[in-house]
Amino acid sequence: MGVGKAATDRRTFLGGVAATAAALSSARAWPSVFPSFQAEASGADAGSLFPAVLELADRGEYPFSFLNSSFSDLDDWRERARGKIFDLFHYDPPAVAPDAEVVGRWETEDHVQERIEFSTAPWFRVPASVLASKRFSGRRPAIVDLHSHGGMFLFGREKVMPMPDGDHPAIVEYRVANYEGRSTSLELCRRGYVVISIDAFYFGERRTVHDDLPADLRGPRGELTTDQVLEANRRAARGEATLAKSLFWGGTTWPGIVHWDDIRTIDYLATRADVDPLRIGCLGVSMGGDRTNYLAALDDRVRCAVSVGWMSTLREMMRAHVDTHSLVHFLPGMTRFLDLPDLLGCMAPRPLMVQYCTRDALYPPRGMELSREKLEAVYDKAGASDRFQARFHQREHIFSRDMQEEAFDWLDRWLRP
Repeated sequence: MGVGKAATDRRTFLGGVAATAAALSSARAWPSVFPSFQAEASGADAGSLFPAVLELADRGEYPFSFLNSSFSDLDDWRERARGKIFDLFHYDPPAVAPDAEVVGRWETEDHVQERIEFSTAPWFRVPASVLASKRFSGRRPAIVDLHSHGGMFLFGREKVMPMPDGDHPAIVEYRVANYEGRSTSLELCRRGYVVISIDAFYFGERRTVHDDLPADLRGPRGELTTDQVLEANRRAARGEATLAKSLFWGGTTWPGIVHWDDIRTIDYLATRADVDPLRIGCLGVSMGGDRTNYLAALDDRVRCAVSVGWMSTLREMMRAHVDTHSLVHFLPGMTRFLDLPDLLGCMAPRPLMVQYCTRDALYPPRGMELSREKLEAVYDKAGASDRFQARFHQREHIFSRDMQEEAFDWLDRWLRP
């Protein structure tokens, strides 16, 4: 069933979630994927309080993990797990039609690029870019290309999308460091996909402008120098905590907004005459990988996914991999119910590839390996072990060209038969 049904079911069973969690807390689980954790405070991001933090977190098994023996029906478990995540988002806007508008259109010899705006909530019109190759016609598969973070706030979807008037030098540098110089959206377009990328909340056209931002940094982004872009990014980075805290007081969460918008992006894609709604995939690296984890887990319309550079067991990260990550990745209360690989396990039995970078200092090696074990166990229990692949690359935090080719081939295998 699609995400709309999942959201409806959520409202029905939320009253019984607490009772379900209590009943499952004593359920026997697969012990190999529920390791014990050490409360050593030395080197911990939380300092001497880390043992207390871990004591609060490490209260046994994750009650909404599919690996608990109390769960046998995959569909029933998935709906319950999704319902809990939607509950934790604290973000449930009234339903709106995308009401999309094309506000810009550019053509090259090979492809057409459109700038789109569509609604994800009564209060948000989201900017997006769409690429479609001229070499293909009719309905074709589509990809949601989810941009990364990388401390680059001034630009969002431009990290993966070509810029119609030529890429800004800051984006050229960014792509070299994070994508080995490639526009992943353009590469996917050349393979015959309709590709869409939106600006995540707080990035690109959806960034904020603080009162103390110097006047020379307030002009059009394309007219700023690379140094000015970096200065504006530094100011935006200091504002992340302010944004998250403001949203908490506003009764919602930053992750809730980001992941809701990504789901609603598929609502728009499904309205396009050139898209086959039964062949939609998604991928992304870093924050784009985290966005992939949620989008693939929460929406059945994603038929294939590749998560890159954002996968580990979360409790392994709590000791010394907290300060390395943005607040956009922290969903309060999640680890009382689900681990990150448990969440992504909601993708089963649909095809999933997870790419890890073994020299990635943002994640603990043991956490990456344990997440692989957990995902393999979930797919095995779901009877779909042939539809999951974990690939380890001897790389630092990057979506390199060889990783891209591997990811694109995986998407082709399942979306372009």
